[in-house]
Amino acid sequence: MVRIRVLVVDDHRIFAESLAAALAAESDVEVSAAGSGPAALRCLERAAAEGRRFDVMLVDADLGGNVPGTRPAVPVQESNEEGLVDGISLVAGVRAGQQQPGVRTVVLAERDDPRRAALALQAGASGWVAKDCSLSRLLTVIRGVLRDETHLPPALLTGVLRELTAARKHRTESERLVESLTPREREVLRCMVAGLGRKAVAERLFLSPHTVRTHMQNVLGKLGVHSTLAAVALARRAGVGPADLAGDVVERGGQLA
Repeated sequence: MVRIRVLVVDDHRIFAESLAAALAAESDVEVSAAGSGPAALRCLERAAAEGRRFDVMLVDADLGGNVPGTRPAVPVQESNEEGLVDGISLVAGVRAGQQQPGVRTVVLAERDDPRRAALALQAGASGWVAKDCSLSRLLTVIRGVLRDETHLPPALLTGVLRELTAARKHRTESERLVESLTPREREVLRCMVAGLGRKAVAERLFLSPHTVRTHMQNVLGKLGVHSTLAAVALARRAGVGPADLAGDVVERGGQLA
């Protein structure tokens, strides 16, 4: 018999244990549980090292008590033993990581929220399910996502589609603005996304602080924003990633530095 390996991630111990026990009663389901984002990542890493990859991860939307805003609130790679990782951020981090490339994720929520459900889908989730749904419904979703199905409550469909359409419109506009930047301005923007200040950008790109200041002002002007924070938010919507502070090389005077 092929067994489905499920990881339950929820910081409410009673709920997590009850759900794990109910799922484990199924003859074809094997269950593990984690009480936080960092603990879930350790479970995934350990399972991958042992060659026992998880098939489905059930994640509490409000994991850690954080409610994300317009995007995942806490980058998973910056979490630690004491750090909190909200559920949608965990979904995004697992999707971007290499520990479990094939795992499907389903978000468990206390309430229906089209905006957050859309964020979960954008982060890579395959489903959004109410915490108080029946066990049979949850098992249907688990087996469905393994067939590459996407599961949402019918009442959320219209709202989620509206959110995704609006997000795509904003992303398209953001992409258009970023495309108006020169190659050097895009380099500066990537450094801004990486959190570098003016002096650090100058050192990295072998430019004077005055020149970097001019580039940053041009970036803000072309993007139509008034702060570095707003520029970074727009860049992320457009899919602009941070400069690779460890691996990038910068050309200077015809040589690679």
